[in-house]
Order: sequence, then C-alpha cells, then structure tokens
Amino acid sequence: MEIGIDSFAAILPDPATGMLPSATDRMADLLDEVEVADRVGLDVFGIGEHHRAEFLDSAPSIILAAAAARTSRIRLTSAVTILAAVDPVRLFQEFATIDLISKGRAELVVGRGSFGEAFPLFGLDTRAYDDLFAEKLDLFLKLGETIQPTWQGRFRPALSGQGIFPRPHQPRLPVWLGVGGTPQSFARAGKLGLPLMVAIIGGTFDRFGPAIDYYREAYAEAGHDLAKMKVGIHAMGFVGETDKAASDAFFPGWAHLTGKVGRERGWSPPTRGQFDEMAGPEGAFLVGSPETVAAKMLRTNETLGGISRITFQMSTASLETAAMKRSIELLGTNVAPIVRERLRTG
Repeated sequence: MEIGIDSFAAILPDPATGMLPSATDRMADLLDEVEVADRVGLDVFGIGEHHRAEFLDSAPSIILAAAAARTSRIRLTSAVTILAAVDPVRLFQEFATIDLISKGRAELVVGRGSFGEAFPLFGLDTRAYDDLFAEKLDLFLKLGETIQPTWQGRFRPALSGQGIFPRPHQPRLPVWLGVGGTPQSFARAGKLGLPLMVAIIGGTFDRFGPAIDYYREAYAEAGHDLAKMKVGIHAMGFVGETDKAASDAFFPGWAHLTGKVGRERGWSPPTRGQFDEMAGPEGAFLVGSPETVAAKMLRTNETLGGISRITFQMSTASLETAAMKRSIELLGTNVAPIVRERLRTG
C-alpha cells in the first residue's frame, strides 16, 4: 500500500487569534511540507485544485513543479485536476514538464472536484459537465498514446497531426480517475482500465464497498489486466502523539471550513460530536495516534478488499507549520512502518 498526503493549500485562520497567515508564508510552508514527506519516506504528495479564497491551489501544476525541484523520490500528483474545465493539450504539456523536472515522478488524478467555481470562471456550462469530462478524458488519454494525434470533438478544435511536446520522462503519465460516489463514475474508471481514487470525506469507509466492487466488475468485464488494477482512498486524516491531541489539532480547521461550505449549501453547522464520531472506530476520518491510525488503515484495507493507496487530506488543520510537519513525520516514521510490516507479514 502506498501512503501519502493530499493538500488543498488551505489558508485558514489561527483558531486562537483568528488571524490569517500571509499567502506567501503559507505557500512556503506547503513546499516545506512536501520536502518533509519526501524525507520521511512517504510515497506520494498531491495538490488539489480550487478557485476559492480559502485555498491557494488554483494552479496546482506550478506548485508541483516547484515541489519537483525540491524533492528526490516522492511521487507528485494532482488531487484532483478539474479536467472538464481545462484544455487537455495544455494540461498534458504541463504535467509532461513536471515529469521531466522530477525525472519520472508525475501523476494525475482527474475528476470533477467538490466545488463548481471553475465552470463559470472559465465560461463553461455545468449542464454539459459529463460530456465535457468524457470528451476531454478521451483526448488526454490519446495524447499519452501518440505524439501527433488525429482527433475531433465537440468542445475543442480538432487535432490533425500536430505534435504535442514535450513528451514525459515516463513512457505514459499515470492517470487515476477521482470519484465521489456515483456508480457511473466507478463504472467508467473500470471500463477504461484506469486506477480508481475514491474521495471519502465523511460517513464510513464500508459504505463504499459496493461501489468499489462495481468498479472491479467493470474492470474485469472490459478485459483489462487485473494485475494492474488499483484502488486508492483519499480521506481526512491527521496524526498526533495521542488520539486527543490529533483530534484537538484537526477539529478547529475542519469545523471552520465545513461550516463555511455548509452555510453556502444549507447544511447544519458541524459539531464536535459529529467530528468525534467520524474520528472514532467506525468513522471515515483517519485521525489519532500512530497506532490508532495504522489500525484503522489496516481495517479499511481488509473491509474494502485491498487498497493500493491511501492519501491523507490534512491541510484543513489550522496549525502552525511545525505541528503540520510533525504530523507528516509521524505518518512517515510511525504509521507507515506499522502498516507496511503488517501487510508484508499478513
């Protein structure tokens, strides 16, 4: 199992003072966090894409390029790229460039994302989302197969053999399909033979079991090599010295962001009781001491029938950078060894 971090470059107020850090300082801290993850042996670091005031990741490829120049082994991915809102040719060029800088460590997770601001921002009709996504995914995958593609669609000018450069260091850029819950998305990933990344931001892990089984069935029915099938989980998570310390550190930022989004969408305000339930044994938050988090990861792996990658979304913690780095260190030096050894020995 690969273990890593997904960051949304959140810029949230200090829970004690209410003050926001500067965007410049937050970006510097984020790049420091990627370096720590690389140093402690984590497998992957992802940068999300949002177009909102509380996040600094509207241009994830630029952040990943900076991270590529400062790291040596960790894989670098988007988490997720809002593919329907970008030009696939430009996206391919950007990530091929990251792949060259990193000497073959670039990946993408493509999907819809949990916010819709990109569509009006770039003059796109959200009602055409699925058609946009399907067409742009088809083109992006084709760009990985041939240098001079011939292609025609509805939403972008046709390609008639123009060269697409640069080419990546890897023979093919790895592309995961990020999904949030609709059966059609799980089935699409399976039919295309793409690795699956499931965003689980609440509830329980086991409720996604049937949808993941649906993906595996579609993957097999399409005749893809089962040895190459991958299922990943993106989950809220934070590691502390103790369960209480981890929860106390993570809750304020989670409550702030969830409350803000909830007010926009008409949800009830989040409570500490709800948080504690999701951080508890049956909930889908990977929050706690190294032992608690490792045990829940292993249970989740068993429940969902084998997980290839788990990434922690911990940037909603409103913390000083030293505390965030310590959580990343604990994940790499304490949690990951427990999980890897347990999986190795069965």
